[in-house]
Amino acid sequence: MRPFAICALALAPVLLLRADETKKADDTLHRIDVSAQVFDEIMRAPDHGIPHGILDHARCIGIIPAMKRAGFIVGATYGKGVMVCRDEHFGGWSGPSAMRVEGGSFGAQIGAGETDLVFVVMNSDGMHKLMEDKFEVGGDASVMAGPLGRTAEANTDAMMHAEILAYSRARGVFAGVTLTGATLRPDKEDNNALYGRPVTQREILEGHVRPPHGARVLTVTIDRYVREHVAHR
Repeated sequence: MRPFAICALALAPVLLLRADETKKADDTLHRIDVSAQVFDEIMRAPDHGIPHGILDHARCIGIIPAMKRAGFIVGATYGKGVMVCRDEHFGGWSGPSAMRVEGGSFGAQIGAGETDLVFVVMNSDGMHKLMEDKFEVGGDASVMAGPLGRTAEANTDAMMHAEILAYSRARGVFAGVTLTGATLRPDKEDNNALYGRPVTQREILEGHVRPPHGARVLTVTIDRYVREHVAHR
């Protein structure tokens, strides 16, 4: 066998691996773009989005766009999305961490075609639980349906009694939603591809790694609404 052919065969697995990593990174960047679009659309809805008081106190925000229900398994759900957390020491937001949500019960809206899920983590306990390899919604962390409206009266009560507030949008209807029994976990393969090396969710969400330039669209979108409210309080 000629030397060139031998080298080509030896390099083929490496090239295929790099191509797969590139595709995963591109898919994750696209998911970040879609998540930013979902959040922007929700917050631009007149008087019917996530209250500004909730966003001001949020420790983390996660978005699972176009979550699906598996028709052949009653109640089964699956979705991929991203999450960002506030930097506890320096302010601002972390880079996005790729997430998966699987199983569980998500209230009446889930299953009506594709559903966008938004969850807002309200305290440091909930934030640190999200940094674990996997946790069960409603079991490892308390969750309640989030209040609606720009200045909802339920803000204070919600922030005092829940670690996570959950919302869903299906068929154009945005509402607080209950979550029970679902698991949230980091997507390690997508994160490794996005950041170009093995990286833990804790490293990402605590701001120890610099996100790719294209990944900042989500935090820019979130800041647009948080800063607008803070400036006018």
